[in-house]
Amino acid sequence: MGRSGSLEDLLSVAGGALATLAYSISVSEAPCYARHDVERMSNHTAAAEVLLERKGCAGVITLNRPRFLNALNFNMVKDIYPQLKKWEQDPEIFLIIIKGAGEKAFCAGGDIRGAVVEAVKLAPKKAHDFFRREYILNNAIGSFQKPYVALIHGITMGAGAGLSVHGQFRVATEKTVFAMPETAIGLFPDVGGGYFLPRLQGKLGYFLGLTGFRVKGRDVYTAGIATHFVDSEKLVMLEEDLLALKSPSEENIADILETYHTKSRIDQDKSYIFEHMDKINSWFSANTVEQIIENLQQDGSPFALEQLKVINKMSPTSLKIALRQLMAGSSKTLQEVLTMEYRLVRAFMVCHDFHEGVRAVLIDKDRSPKWKPANLKEVTDEDLNNYFKFPGSNDLKF
Repeated sequence: MGRSGSLEDLLSVAGGALATLAYSISVSEAPCYARHDVERMSNHTAAAEVLLERKGCAGVITLNRPRFLNALNFNMVKDIYPQLKKWEQDPEIFLIIIKGAGEKAFCAGGDIRGAVVEAVKLAPKKAHDFFRREYILNNAIGSFQKPYVALIHGITMGAGAGLSVHGQFRVATEKTVFAMPETAIGLFPDVGGGYFLPRLQGKLGYFLGLTGFRVKGRDVYTAGIATHFVDSEKLVMLEEDLLALKSPSEENIADILETYHTKSRIDQDKSYIFEHMDKINSWFSANTVEQIIENLQQDGSPFALEQLKVINKMSPTSLKIALRQLMAGSSKTLQEVLTMEYRLVRAFMVCHDFHEGVRAVLIDKDRSPKWKPANLKEVTDEDLNNYFKFPGSNDLKF
């Protein structure tokens, strides 16, 4: 089950479309149905990066970039949001299903490509616009008035979390790999991470947000990230059964999901992360990153030292921002968290560590970022306050 692996493994798991950031500034085949049962939206072309289909009484969103692990880009966000709002008002649509094309990923995060740092420098307003639109989409999912079912099969990181965790139902399989590894590239766990992570049991969300630890398979359900677990070989059948419903109620949908969940057999008695939950709760109950590190050092077990090694490679600024973000987000609404995160991400766009992290991980790929400040003690409270007080004249509007 879910070994954390090396930091390099974590950062390369999504290959060219690295799942470390819900960000882009670049502009499976579904079961067959009779033609009259499928209404294809205007953007459903052979090259569409996202497929928006009406199947029976459901709106189906397929992230359609399997070569890039369905990494989310600007155009996809622009396409999904208005269609989602239309379906919310459509009396003939009773549920939404969102899934990823192919077998490897639901959504491996945001699509960051070669010249991202220069592009941010040259077109900061476009970068801000992406985050603004994406966070508004995250909120729309969180407040959606109809059942929303995310089939998080395969890699689900960063932006993929934002497209799933805020919805009512999240279905994991034994092939699900979930992580929020943003601190490794000088960012923070955004897309509402400040809302959902501190609401996981104990201090698990703090652990995931700071270390980028990968949660796998049934542990994704046990952690509370997914609401159901289904064997991957049954996923197509589950979707077909959902689509076959006639004017279903929320209870009808929940009953089908529960039936498949109850019948799942894979990894039923296995858990990796929960062998360590007592220690995770103890280590990450600290109010400072420095104390968390001291807790890990004092423990000295192989698992503790493994997490210590990972944390020591992360951006010191990102670690401190992330801890404060999660602590603040634990008592905020989703909209309040997204507003906070929009201020933070705009500040990060002009900070050294984000550009350096992208360079080291995605561009030069030397895996040796030179963080500034280079250690935790040099990241002052005044520095942190400046991030959280970033000018709010252009705050997020929902």
